[in-house]
Amino acid sequence: MALVMAAAPIPFAPPGKWRAEAKATLALATPLILTNLAQALIHATDVVLLGWVGPRTLAAGALGVNIYTAFLIFGMGLVMAASPMMARELGARSNSVRDVRRTVRQSMWAAVAISIPFWAILWNSEAILLAFGQDPDLAADAARFVRAVQWGLLPFLFYLILRSYVSAMEQPLWSLVVGGTAVVFNALINYGLIFGEFGLPALGLLGAGIGSALSALWMFVGMALVVTLHPRFRRYRLFGRFWRADWVRFRGVWKLGLPIAITLGLEITIFNAAVFLMGLINTASLAAHAIAIQIAALSFMVPLGIGQAATIRVGLAFGRRDRAGIGRAGWTSFALGTGFMTLMALIMIAFPHLLVSIFLDPTDPANAPVIALAVSFLFVAALFQIVDGAQAVGAGMLRGLQDTTLPMIYAAVGYWVIGLGVALGLGFGLDWQGIGIWIGLATGLAVVAMLMVVRWIRRESLGLARW
Repeated sequence: MALVMAAAPIPFAPPGKWRAEAKATLALATPLILTNLAQALIHATDVVLLGWVGPRTLAAGALGVNIYTAFLIFGMGLVMAASPMMARELGARSNSVRDVRRTVRQSMWAAVAISIPFWAILWNSEAILLAFGQDPDLAADAARFVRAVQWGLLPFLFYLILRSYVSAMEQPLWSLVVGGTAVVFNALINYGLIFGEFGLPALGLLGAGIGSALSALWMFVGMALVVTLHPRFRRYRLFGRFWRADWVRFRGVWKLGLPIAITLGLEITIFNAAVFLMGLINTASLAAHAIAIQIAALSFMVPLGIGQAATIRVGLAFGRRDRAGIGRAGWTSFALGTGFMTLMALIMIAFPHLLVSIFLDPTDPANAPVIALAVSFLFVAALFQIVDGAQAVGAGMLRGLQDTTLPMIYAAVGYWVIGLGVALGLGFGLDWQGIGIWIGLATGLAVVAMLMVVRWIRRESLGLARW
């Protein structure tokens, strides 16, 4: 990565412009990062509450969450097209009301179009889980959860579209406010519906699904009120004549968003595959992997938010036809994202036992094998952090240029050909077990990151920044 950056044609500009870009990127990224953390906290709260019910309920909930999340991530990728499209429109004309409104509406149409078949599939989740050989009783419980939580899919996608809208307007603090209230609402409603508190019925796992769906609705309604009532946003009249078709923009959302959706799907499924591979080794490896990946996932929220900010900042410069601004926006985000992940890598190397002790009691002898494995995984995770941050921000930079198709191919090759191939070869062929699988994950991410950065460097020669 260092060699690539050394060879990169980073645009020259006075230091003041770089400082201004860093300030603008951080101002935009910070609320996005905190919003991502809030969403992660909502999921963590659900896991804790289900764990209080019992291990069997938690296991069924985990099955349900995994199948629901796979469809949710795909839908999220599709509607993420709204962010670079609106950023480019606002960059070209800061008062572009009609074009921004068209993008918001047709992104919502796309969300409806993808949700309807997904609802039909999720309604039959019990049959899907049985086909994958899951325990019949767990599959039945998980299906009851999914049949409730699936109705939160569409309002959550609507929330993401409105979050992209306020972010493109460079007012992302509102999504943080709504996300923060959702954390509290989710904890209260799920606690009440799971355990029968606050005068609500005790529905257990079904209550968790209903509560999570209501939390998604809460987030959408909150954002809808913001964009309808706030003076800065209401002049766009986003919901006016919502039924009016705009097939040109609708196709544009799918053209840009479908590759993003597939890319995210490829990434989430390779991590699902890693869990399966760890389970083939032994229970200790699976538990250690869960700890290491949770630590990595938490720190990933930062470059994820920076990558989202990069999409908007690059998109605004792209819309202005500002070549130097595109370069500054991209490289500033890349430096911030990889810089943070380098710091996290150093922390993982310096304090692995401390980090693992957050999840397991180090004084319990029964935890010793898992702790030893988790510590060894964290050393590989340190490298994993840097390349994961690089690919996340790199993807965001390219999305700002509305370049999504070839990055999708990079993800397919990097994750599923190279990454999985190395994981299988080292983990099972050379019997490196869990360490081999983690090296495979890191290798796949490194390949994807390198390809993303090289494409960014060559953006002008490839015609990505031409008009």
